[in-house]
Amino acid sequence: MDEDLKIVVDAVFVTTPLAAQTQLPRDLFRAIADLKRELNAVILAHYYQEPDIQDIADYIGDSLGLSQQAAQTSADVIVFAGVHFMAETAKILNPNKLVLLPDLAAGCSLADSCPPDAFAQFRADHPGHLVISYINCTADIKAMSDIICTSANAVKIVQQVAPDQPIIFAPDRNLGRYVMQQTGREMVLWQGSCIVHETFSEKKMVQLKIQHPEAEAIAHPECEPAVLRHASYIGSTTALLKYIQQSSSQSFIVATEPGIIHQMQKAAPDKKFIPAPPINNCACNECPYMRLNTLEKLYWCMKNRTPAITLPEATRLAALKPIQRMLEMSQ
Repeated sequence: MDEDLKIVVDAVFVTTPLAAQTQLPRDLFRAIADLKRELNAVILAHYYQEPDIQDIADYIGDSLGLSQQAAQTSADVIVFAGVHFMAETAKILNPNKLVLLPDLAAGCSLADSCPPDAFAQFRADHPGHLVISYINCTADIKAMSDIICTSANAVKIVQQVAPDQPIIFAPDRNLGRYVMQQTGREMVLWQGSCIVHETFSEKKMVQLKIQHPEAEAIAHPECEPAVLRHASYIGSTTALLKYIQQSSSQSFIVATEPGIIHQMQKAAPDKKFIPAPPINNCACNECPYMRLNTLEKLYWCMKNRTPAITLPEATRLAALKPIQRMLEMSQ
């Protein structure tokens, strides 16, 4: 018989390898709600998660909002439906809480683009520079930073730095370029990028605008400058969500990971949202790391209390300081 079997569990069809055959509850939503009460858990989810996970989450947000929620929660267990660096941030802020991530392989191409050893040398090559790091980085990079920022507060934070203070901005070069443009500050940029936001095609964006002349183009600042120049509004995922509700436009071309469109459709059901296409005919505008998390994995991580995030205490304490500075400067 084939190694992969299709089995029936309470009328739910599951395709799984023989070694991993296990029973899933018929109603995953109810089972997760029961586990949440049992564990005194809170489920935090990023806008780029699949719709089912967004719908079961206690809080949905961007990196800034999720960090703020993680800092404030009274739950004993934090279930982080996002990527690894986000769950790490929650653990940095909550060392005595159990922090679960449905799939430990849910990493981040942007975080991976900034290896700690190389960044340590980069910092040493620029003495006297203040290091502002985008939250999309590992705990090791946060530990080498002076201030953390998100796409929602990067401009605000840079504006609070003394004009004569030289700055290193890492790891996203596109967000760094955007912040430089908005603030007029020169910064030394680490040359990292997000594979999702770099895949949007300027040519296809222009074609979409021709096909939908009534649609307003909006974009995340992690996109390439060639794409950003065609957007009438640029902002973080939360800012984009707020904008489409306030705008008088009835249709939008959305240049960011299309998971946010689920919330846009809920917030403005009468409006039309067109995901910006990638360069190739693929699903490359979907983050492959974010999509590793599923409702089934979320259930099993809560059921088994694993995989859990752990960090060396020295790294955690060093990374905590720049995150706390961010939270203070974001008020």
